[in-house]
Amino acid sequence: MFAVLNVIRKPFTRLLAGLAILTMAAACQPVSTVTTGGGGTPTRGAVPVALLVPHGSADAQESQLARDLENAARLAVSDLSGVQIDLRVYGTAGQAQQAQQAALNAASDGARIIVGPLHAESANAVAVAMAPRNINVLAFSNNPTIAGGNLFILGQTFQNTANRLARYATGQGKSRIMAVYSDNLAGQLGRAAIEQAVRDNGATLAGSVGYEFSQQGVLNAVPNIRQSAETNAADAIFLTANTAGALPLFSQMLPENGLGPDRVQYIGLSRWDTPPQTLELPGVQGGWFALPDPNRSAQFTNRFQAANGRAPHPIAGLAYDGIAAIGALAQAGQDLGRGSLTQSAGFQGVNGVFRLRADGTNERGLAVATITDNAVTILSPAPQGFGGAGF
Repeated sequence: MFAVLNVIRKPFTRLLAGLAILTMAAACQPVSTVTTGGGGTPTRGAVPVALLVPHGSADAQESQLARDLENAARLAVSDLSGVQIDLRVYGTAGQAQQAQQAALNAASDGARIIVGPLHAESANAVAVAMAPRNINVLAFSNNPTIAGGNLFILGQTFQNTANRLARYATGQGKSRIMAVYSDNLAGQLGRAAIEQAVRDNGATLAGSVGYEFSQQGVLNAVPNIRQSAETNAADAIFLTANTAGALPLFSQMLPENGLGPDRVQYIGLSRWDTPPQTLELPGVQGGWFALPDPNRSAQFTNRFQAANGRAPHPIAGLAYDGIAAIGALAQAGQDLGRGSLTQSAGFQGVNGVFRLRADGTNERGLAVATITDNAVTILSPAPQGFGGAGF
């Protein structure tokens, strides 16, 4: 769940704006034995883990997501071998104050680490309460502005996606990449990720054009995008737009205004394969986007559906990943501190390899895909470990 929060983590002065985006294997054995930071006692016996999910939410979809997160976590517990997880589930109702109280209750009950909650504001409140208790938090958010200290985010970040795509683009000879972003908080974060990724991968930023997040705003931006692309000789356009926002309109208007995929390479910061109707948009044919390892994702979906009678929510796998990482560390006799959580080998999750970074964000192995004849084709497979192609 992506919620935009501009904050330095203190118990006061919070600024929140919400925006949702969609984002099996047991965990691999970690190799690092550094043990600094919270949760610094080596794991012995059953590990008490608190799972904070929005049970009790007034929103029906959020309540269903809470069930999916819990079921995914329980599936992860059942997959672990040689280690026991004492999973304790606490409802947050999707509210920051209740999430913080749930975390305090969990700490009183002996929780060594917290997986969840869902929303950025709730995660921030929980981390503030847990910091004096030396308890780390693995939240389901993908908002990097809340990460750091004892708070780690599990959701796929814009920076991770932008880095993967910019690296692939430069490898394919694209050297002048233009950013097109919505002029709202999510768009600004996307723009920052794209611009950083372009620089880090040795390409040139060939302009950066924002647009008001509305239909008229998109229409007004098209001439500016074309002019900037021509002036700066852009050979690729990196868009923050998704299917629920401006992507369908851009995919129609840019080609109609002489800036089609035959002239520049379209690159998407969001998933262009969901919902399935997106694959039918003429303008996205040949575009590049990133997605988790499709084979691993399919395995998890099939197992979850067999166990629960329905397909999981797209972010339900984050709960599995959190438990898998904890289980791997416990099995190796390591503590649940920052040093162990951020060990460089990473972990194997339901969507492929991932690791937690010292700044509280994460890095995930992503595939690069394109759309051909209304179907997804993998151009570059997701890496199976860190340090090779794709990182």
